[in-house]
Amino acid sequence: MNLTNISTVKDLLNRHGFSFSKGLGQNFLINPSVCPKIAEMGNANQDFGIIEIGTGFGTLTAELARRAKKVVAIEIDSRLIPVLDETLAEFDNIKIINQDFMETDLNKIISEEFSGMKVAVCANLPYYITSPVIMKLLESRVPVESITVMVQKEAGQRLCAEVGTRESGAITVAVNYYGTAKMLFNVSRGSFMPAPNVDSCVIRIDVNKNYLLEKNAEDFFFKIVKCGFAQRRKTIAKSISSQMNIEKSEIQNILKNMSLSETARTEQLNMNQLIQLSENLRNII
Repeated sequence: MNLTNISTVKDLLNRHGFSFSKGLGQNFLINPSVCPKIAEMGNANQDFGIIEIGTGFGTLTAELARRAKKVVAIEIDSRLIPVLDETLAEFDNIKIINQDFMETDLNKIISEEFSGMKVAVCANLPYYITSPVIMKLLESRVPVESITVMVQKEAGQRLCAEVGTRESGAITVAVNYYGTAKMLFNVSRGSFMPAPNVDSCVIRIDVNKNYLLEKNAEDFFFKIVKCGFAQRRKTIAKSISSQMNIEKSEIQNILKNMSLSETARTEQLNMNQLIQLSENLRNII
C-alpha cells in the first residue's frame, strides 16, 4: 500500500472514519523520500531492533521493518490500531504496543523483544512532546545506540547547537552530556498531512558516555544548568544565586578563578566549564 499517495491516504481515512487529532500533534508524512532516508540514516539494518514512537499510518514503520531485524512501535492512539493492521499486514517483524510512550517500560521492551540485538530509536515526534521524549530516552540510560527523530526545525537547531553558543539551552547541555547530536536533513511543511505551520528537520543523537559524573554530582549539575538557563538574560551568577540561595559573590569568585567573566551568561560557558562550575559550587554548599 502506497502510504505517500494522497488518494490512498484519503481512502484509508474514509474507510476507517479517522480524523487527525490536534491534541496528539498528528501530522503524518506523505513525502515518499523522507521515511526511507530516516530508516537508512537511523541504523535500521539487520543488526538492529528499532523502537518507533508514534506510527501514523505506518509509513515510517514499514520502511523500518524492510531494513531492521525487528520493529516495536509504540502508539498512543487506539484508533490507529485497526488502520495499522491493514497497512502493515505484509510484515511479520513488527509489534505494535498501544500505549503512552511516557509510561512505557523501555528496559522491559528491550529485554523481551530485542534479545541479542543492538537497539535504536526512530520517530516522527509530535512537536509538543519532543523534549520529554528525548529526555526520557537519555535520562533512563536504556541501552540504545542512537535516537533519530523528526522535530520542529527550531528545536532541532537547539538540540544540535554547540554548548557555549547563543543557540544553546538546557536541552542542548543534556543532549551533549549523554551523546552527540547531528543535523541530518530538513523537511518542508508540505511533506505532511495535514501540513503544520512550521518546517521540520531530522536529527540523530548518537548515545555515548562522554561524561560520567556520580549520581549526586550529576543531579546537582543539571540543577545548576536548569537554574542558569531559566533566566538566560541574567548573568549565571545572578540566576543561580536567586534560585539556589548561594551568595552571588561566591559564584563570581569561582568564575573569576576559572578565568571567566563575573558577568558571564550561562549560554557562554562550554560543557567542561559548566561541569567545573557545578563541581566548585557543590564543594562550597
